[in-house]
Amino acid sequence: MKKTFFLLALLAAVALVPAQEVSARAKAMRMMTYSKPEYMIKDIKILADTMIVYSLADFVIYPIGKWENVEQYITSTQLQWYRDVGYKNYYDSMSVSVNTLRRLDDSYLDMYRSITTGRVEMIAGKITDPEVVLDNGVHVGMSKDEVFKVLFKRFPKSYVADVAVLKVISGAGEVGQVYTFRGNKLRHIGIISRYKYY
Repeated sequence: MKKTFFLLALLAAVALVPAQEVSARAKAMRMMTYSKPEYMIKDIKILADTMIVYSLADFVIYPIGKWENVEQYITSTQLQWYRDVGYKNYYDSMSVSVNTLRRLDDSYLDMYRSITTGRVEMIAGKITDPEVVLDNGVHVGMSKDEVFKVLFKRFPKSYVADVAVLKVISGAGEVGQVYTFRGNKLRHIGIISRYKYY
């Protein structure tokens, strides 16, 4: 009888103690241990509903792949792109020749051919069309788990359950992709760049 009473009292005391929540930094450090080596993830930050992943891999800088000219990319996708060519001003009124590729749903990619690297570099982009696939295989419509499995070997599902925005940023913080989730699906991919062009 005494043992039963003691056990009930212990269970009641444990039930009143709030569950211990894992800190954002502890989650980030644990996620680092699950990262795939080819993505060279150097840091992770979790801020409310946003996870920021800092990667040194090439795919961050070249999300659509490495191309010598825009025509190569257009041919490789086998998609119908609407192309605008013009000059845009960036940083300190520099004019850069920019190719804008558009899809019917208003997805677009702004890119230019760098005289420094000899490759097509990304300036900006917004992708909502599931037909447009990034070089790492990510596309709109994927589940949240599928997107995280691109970067991580495995991960606790509870750590990503509240993530609505995943930012994959280069080590210097100049370029990256922003994956926005609605519910459990990837709804939007943004491409950002703070490069000083040419």
